[in-house]
Amino acid sequence: MPLAWDQLDVPVARNELKSRLERSLERVVGWVQAHQYRAYEPADGNSSILFPLTLGRIFPMRVLQQVVLRAPLNIRPFVGVKPHESAIGRGYMAWAYLSMYRRRSSEQVREEAKACLGWLIANRASGYDESCWGDPYEYATRGGRRPKGEPLLIWSALIGQVFLEAFDILHDPRYLEIAESVGRWVLELPVEQSSNGICLSYVTYRQSSIHNANAMGAAFLARLGRAIASTHHLAVARQAMMYTCSRQRTDGSWFYAEEPKYHWIDSFHTGYNLSALHLYRVSANDSSVDEQLSRGARYFRSAFFESDGRPKYYHNRTFPVDVQCAAQAIETLTSLADHEPDAFAVALKVADWTVKNLQAPDGHFLYRDLGWMRVQTPMLHWGQGTMARALAVALEKLDAYA
Repeated sequence: MPLAWDQLDVPVARNELKSRLERSLERVVGWVQAHQYRAYEPADGNSSILFPLTLGRIFPMRVLQQVVLRAPLNIRPFVGVKPHESAIGRGYMAWAYLSMYRRRSSEQVREEAKACLGWLIANRASGYDESCWGDPYEYATRGGRRPKGEPLLIWSALIGQVFLEAFDILHDPRYLEIAESVGRWVLELPVEQSSNGICLSYVTYRQSSIHNANAMGAAFLARLGRAIASTHHLAVARQAMMYTCSRQRTDGSWFYAEEPKYHWIDSFHTGYNLSALHLYRVSANDSSVDEQLSRGARYFRSAFFESDGRPKYYHNRTFPVDVQCAAQAIETLTSLADHEPDAFAVALKVADWTVKNLQAPDGHFLYRDLGWMRVQTPMLHWGQGTMARALAVALEKLDAYA
């Protein structure tokens, strides 16, 4: 039985909103295809022609990266940063296509999904026996230097989910084989042992305990464990999820990580945690996390959104309004809709606000609104891929309402 639209607190007619979101999705997909899946990413500053001047030292690398990232105008063309492909960008586009195909069977959309999946298979991280993916540029943060192409748990777990989704929808056993390969890579990562579970490492070459990566790794292992009937995968998933659940703060929030230098709370990493926790709950059929999921969802809704749907970056201030916060919020709140009655209404308000305020006339989504100006730099994963995925899943859910 269709759900009742008038029970949702959304100040716009269903068909009007549905048409607006469908047009928006069509436009952003068209933009990505017209640009051949090439754009920028926020942290790609070290692919600049100026990179040799850093001598490979962390502090100059951080300066170059941050100058490019935080410039209100797109200075990349002037410092030799070219539009490029990225694995996570392709992953999110494949995910969007799969949702679109599930909603309305289209051979063209199916072929686009398969092309993205094929690209991912051909462009996994080099030097590893199993399937995993990283970023196509050098990266430097307060956590240290990460070499170009070094695989990351967060990207690999998300792309692993894409291959599981592809197997469920397209029924090609190759996609399950790739997901199983990702699972073997995840299971070989370093871990932090604690009295309240384990934390899967963000990277392979040292232990780095970061909540969103650990939670998403756990969620992927749980979904894979259910697909292949592996109690081992499910057991590791539970241990990893217990680590992050046990460190949830009393108000329902999480720090980015437990080391003091990582003690901030932002929207999209909180969204990652909640999406992962929900997927783990469903995949593992583990109701013991229900209280943490509900508490986190309440915090998420109360801390990160204004009444008109504008997403906030941090829990205690709005700006910068970042497209990644919007996209992850739409996806997270839509995934929680069956368990949190008000979640989908907030998701739709965020989607409507984002389409009206952050989508450019040519179809791409802007990077950020700083309050005093809007940063129009076209990113691939950060904005185009994540918004395509978010709009696609929101439209799937919207179809259930009449």
